Amino acid sequence: MTELSLDLVIKNVRVVRPNQPAPQALDIGISGGKVARLEADIPASDAAQIYDGGGKLAFPGLVDAHTHTGIYTPLEQDAVTESRAAAMGGVTSMLTYFRTGQYYLNKGGAYRDFYPEVLDISRGRYHVDYGYHLAPISRGHIGEMEHLATQMGKTF
Repeated sequence: MTELSLDLVIKNVRVVRPNQPAPQALDIGISGGKVARLEADIPASDAAQIYDGGGKLAFPGLVDAHTHTGIYTPLEQDAVTESRAAAMGGVTSMLTYFRTGQYYLNKGGAYRDFYPEVLDISRGRYHVDYGYHLAPISRGHIGEMEHLATQMGKTF
């Protein structure tokens, strides 16, 4: 018995790709949650599961590089609803602007105290990949940039 190379093959789709004048009839091979192959006819024997795309269009995922999740609705609710809506529209990654002060958690203070809470609230709630970009709102935030970048992997 041979080992399967793909977890899933999506057949019968028209793939939209950059620099192509029209969608192409291709199969999409998925392995480990990522696209591993795009070919005209991937054998069903190469995959653990086959899905018929019904002739629909398949697009690459989109990145929404500036969202405002958690501004008018509590973050724990907004992360769920906004990311679900984003996924329905083809967005696979969201970058959310976040800052201290009014609206976003309605708290001020240092990011070294504030940002871990944002991450804790977010964990497990998003339906897409996500990240945050922070705004230096006060002079004190300027002094935190090195700590955020080196200790928390965050840049402004």
